[in-house]
Amino acid sequence: MSHIRILLFAVLLLCVTIAWGQTTINEPHIGYLYPAGGQKGTVVQIIAGGQFLRGATNVYISGEGVSARVVQYIRPIRNLQKEQRQLLQKRLKEVRDMRYAELSGKSRSGSMPSKKELPTKVVENKDATKTEEVKLPDHQLLYDMDNKSLRELAHITSVLFFPRNKQQLNRQLAESVLIEITIDSDAAPGNRELRLASRTGLTNPMVFQVGLSPEIRELEPNNRKAYQELPNVPKTIKLPKEKPLELPVLLNGQIMPGDVDRFRFRAQQGQKLVIEAHARSLIPYLADAVPGWFQATLALYDDRGNEVAFADDYRFNPDPVLFYQIPIDGEYELEIRDSIYRGREDFVYRIAVGEQPFITQTFPLGGKAGVKTVASIKGWNLPRTRLPLDTRPGDDGIRQTAYHKGKQPSNAILYAVDTLPECNETESNDTTKDAQQIDLPRIINGRIDRPNDVDVFQFKGRAGDEVVAEVYSRRLNSPLDSLLRLTDASGNVLKWNDDYVIKDGHLHRDMMGLVTHHADSYLLAELPKNGTYYVHLADAQHHGGEAYGYRLRVAPKGGDFALRVVPSSISVRIGGIVPVCVHALRKDGFDGEIEVVLKDAPAGFALNGGRIPAGCDRIRMTLTAPPKAPDKPVALQLEGRARIGGQTVSHPAVPADDVMQAYLYRHLVPSQELMVVVQKSKWRVPPVEIAGRSPVRIPAGGTAQVRIKTRKRSVLKEIQLELNEPPEGVSLHDVKVTPEGLAFRLKADQDTIKSGFVDNLIVEAFREFTPKQQEGKPAPQKQRYSMGVFPAIPIEIVQR
Repeated sequence: MSHIRILLFAVLLLCVTIAWGQTTINEPHIGYLYPAGGQKGTVVQIIAGGQFLRGATNVYISGEGVSARVVQYIRPIRNLQKEQRQLLQKRLKEVRDMRYAELSGKSRSGSMPSKKELPTKVVENKDATKTEEVKLPDHQLLYDMDNKSLRELAHITSVLFFPRNKQQLNRQLAESVLIEITIDSDAAPGNRELRLASRTGLTNPMVFQVGLSPEIRELEPNNRKAYQELPNVPKTIKLPKEKPLELPVLLNGQIMPGDVDRFRFRAQQGQKLVIEAHARSLIPYLADAVPGWFQATLALYDDRGNEVAFADDYRFNPDPVLFYQIPIDGEYELEIRDSIYRGREDFVYRIAVGEQPFITQTFPLGGKAGVKTVASIKGWNLPRTRLPLDTRPGDDGIRQTAYHKGKQPSNAILYAVDTLPECNETESNDTTKDAQQIDLPRIINGRIDRPNDVDVFQFKGRAGDEVVAEVYSRRLNSPLDSLLRLTDASGNVLKWNDDYVIKDGHLHRDMMGLVTHHADSYLLAELPKNGTYYVHLADAQHHGGEAYGYRLRVAPKGGDFALRVVPSSISVRIGGIVPVCVHALRKDGFDGEIEVVLKDAPAGFALNGGRIPAGCDRIRMTLTAPPKAPDKPVALQLEGRARIGGQTVSHPAVPADDVMQAYLYRHLVPSQELMVVVQKSKWRVPPVEIAGRSPVRIPAGGTAQVRIKTRKRSVLKEIQLELNEPPEGVSLHDVKVTPEGLAFRLKADQDTIKSGFVDNLIVEAFREFTPKQQEGKPAPQKQRYSMGVFPAIPIEIVQR
């Protein structure tokens, strides 16, 4: 009966913890997808590996033309038991014999052994001795085992019996879900976002790529050469010769500790091959690995085993790209590994091999909004050298495009669109004597076109003017590592900047989220007197070339902002309340108040505490779900609005996730959608309302009362309230039940927090619960569970 008591306790706990729409159950998390993509027009099965994935029911993929379903949950595999190893070896031999029989022209059937044939083991306990049926381990490689090829059977043996699997279980990656994905023939190629949903929540998004080329998956063993000899093949069986791969092809694999993967393909003289690896672009950051991502290397060998090309990155991008023109017809072998031979399940890669177009340089790196702009491009396999840029007016200042060779897109390129007047840099402008004269404001499109080149621009300024100079290059995939200096007519350096880094502790607060070397320069300076001033732009490492393009903005201080909302995946019960965090990335000295609103949201959604105070860079708000669940997940859009220079400026809040890199650093990684799943529930969440005026004004050194309107008075008598991540100096006291719900007092410590401070407070409700005592067991201790949070409470500290 003990298992029945545990089940009843779990049901009762669920009832308790959904009072305001949150549970204390750990939310599911995806650590990797393998493979992390598929060819359009195919049906593929992939593995989502992570933690707390049990009970996954639905798969959500962004964009049109791709659908998916959960096939099965796969439990973590630990060491195989002796009986399991024996059964697996027996099954592998049976299927292997079937393949041998087919090769020898004999018909031999094979199937799962009957229950009489299944091995058993004896289990003894104090009550009885019983016999248990042994089952094959629960592993994705054993799915549909009867149809495996000899090479796939060798792969299973290598993965499940090879000593590299005898390692400590990584709980963050231990669970798996087998997913079937259908990619329509007209699905647009490119990156999608995949999420899993279960009763306990919605996972983080992971990159899933839709490609055009035929795809294969690596099969171990392939560390010494692409097709190693299969072991224990009877001498009477003549295996067909393994054929090299035909191009184009996309290679999928995983690198395990000490692993090296090799692939053999056929190429013809004159082919201009682009071999492009995707590794860090699939999983940008690893929390528990240094430097914080899978650092792949590529090497290409000819048929005599000579290394003919190598790449361990592409400029500043850790994902390598290898360019090679084939000198002679023949077979070539491609090798991929980690640079220092690390590896585990989330070291996932995709390698495109073929004559696909690839852009290595673009100029200009953007254009003015509404003005027709055509960029010149250079690279590999580009029949044309001109690429039109979409500069239609819009809020997205940095955009993405690609060149298309037929239906095959090139690598994506980034470019900027702005509203300021533009001009091109003109040489020679290497010194103040030859400086190019500009009027402010201005965006200059230029190049540091040779090593040690310096571009100098001069402008007129007045005493007290505040001027901004900002470089856009690394953010637009230019290799330029800029260095900016502002000088006066006498050559005195008023201000300079190399790398402009904005950090809050270990959190990098840049707009891109994926760049770890913030090589773009920025400076803001007040001019000391009327006169002529010079902006000097160079490469900090004295490099240069045609690819070293930039956009330089020189303008009076104006002010602007961008917003990031975290997390990008939200799961909430009907009527429930969840906290979200909004980061304000302020620019050009703007420190004013920003209003945050829900834009075009379905009925029933509400945002509480939607105000970012002046001078504040981060604030927590709450989102309330509707009382009725939508039929499918909802993509919400938050928008920020502020008064700048006498005008209302609005920008969308970009969804993002706060992701850790290498045990310490954190980044706001943008995602495509703010996805919200509203879960149905038998137990309705009681509505909650903050009574009285907003914001709540708390005297410094005094208190202020807050009243909460809600129902379920019987539960209210048992709950405890606490502030969730409160600012230092604010505390909660004197909780009591009232006829309309609850009341409590907020206190501001006058020695810690000063008048004028503005913020949102999140109040969390807890309840203590004593599990039922089991027969023969000691009395259980009280346990404390979160019942959820109340709507955000805006506060302001005022003078007494």
